[in-house]
Amino acid sequence: MSKVWFITGVSRGFGREWALAALERGDRVAGTARDLGTLDDLVAKYPDTFLPLRLDVTDRDRDFAAVEQAAEHFGRLDIVVNNAGYGHFGMIEELTEDEARAQLETNVFGALWVTQAALPTLRAQGSGHIIQVSSIGGISAFPGVGAYNASKWALEGFSQSLAQEVAGFGIHVTLIEPGGFGTDWAGPSARHSARNAAYDHVWEKRTQNRAAQQIGDPAATRAAILTVVDAEQPPLRTFLGAAPLTVATADYESRLAQWREWQPVAQAAQGN
Repeated sequence: MSKVWFITGVSRGFGREWALAALERGDRVAGTARDLGTLDDLVAKYPDTFLPLRLDVTDRDRDFAAVEQAAEHFGRLDIVVNNAGYGHFGMIEELTEDEARAQLETNVFGALWVTQAALPTLRAQGSGHIIQVSSIGGISAFPGVGAYNASKWALEGFSQSLAQEVAGFGIHVTLIEPGGFGTDWAGPSARHSARNAAYDHVWEKRTQNRAAQQIGDPAATRAAILTVVDAEQPPLRTFLGAAPLTVATADYESRLAQWREWQPVAQAAQGN
């Protein structure tokens, strides 16, 4: 049976590739973008199975309306993909209040509102799969993208809680945690704080590290996302790309070692 997808941020990147993967195999897709003109090619090629929706995910009322429109149009929802988001580049000291709030409004609250909007339909069906696009930056953290890391850590936290809350309704939740891919994340869609010269050496090292990374092809993730959504028991978390497991292993081994080192202090703080 064909599945019905609701995907935010279909104009480019993972959202575009996963919409194409679904449409090409005969699934139906409601895809959102802030500029509907970016979806004209999908409308022309898949007039019966693709529903374009204009959406800025920071608009909670519009999120609910868009999800309702998609469910009514196709008669159900099977897969909800919270993909819309962007990266903000700025050291913690460099961030303005507006920049920090805007990052959270899109990457955290946008995903939260779409998730809330979809849940009544998924609960009524007794089935569904929510895909949250996180990042290796959602389980680790890196200099220069602290606001982005904060947004993805928040997404990870509420999604892990969500998975436990909705399992009894037959709803699955999966956090997709990509490494470096050639999406628009660090390109035109990215936002940047004004630089503080005190951090020039940190930016230089970050640029060198980025240049040494192997960057993946977003189109190559199509088979992976279909495997995840077709799994009888999909994972709560899965990486995309080869590098994230190495990063996560080093990070978590370091955390465990430090927690164990300081466990006597922690135990003494309990007071009994």
